[in-house]
Amino acid sequence: QVQLVESGGGLVQPGESLRLSCAASGRRSSGNAMAWYRQGLGQQRELVASITGGGSTNYADSVKGRFTISRDNAKNTVYLQMNSLKPEDTAVYYCNAKVVVNVEGASLDYWGQGTQVTVSS
Repeated sequence: QVQLVESGGGLVQPGESLRLSCAASGRRSSGNAMAWYRQGLGQQRELVASITGGGSTNYADSVKGRFTISRDNAKNTVYLQMNSLKPEDTAVYYCNAKVVVNVEGASLDYWGQGTQVTVSS
């Protein structure tokens, strides 16, 4: 079992920054591939950024150059630094952990409760 708790959302103006945090806990909470997803009102959930246990990262085209995902393995925490925020970044942001459950590589997805990010003037 893995529990994920997000924090750091809020209301900001266009061009400002926010940093989201996702603290993982539980028996299998360390070393997993982690990701941030977001879901705008009336939209499908989409991948924003991901990071492997080894630290390799991947980003959606819409956030490349503005967002940075990172992890602190000692704290079992993943971060999403969001700079130059735009109104279209407004969404609920969810933390995701992909936990490998067997030697064949099958995995389970765990989700946080989500944190609201609103970018508006």
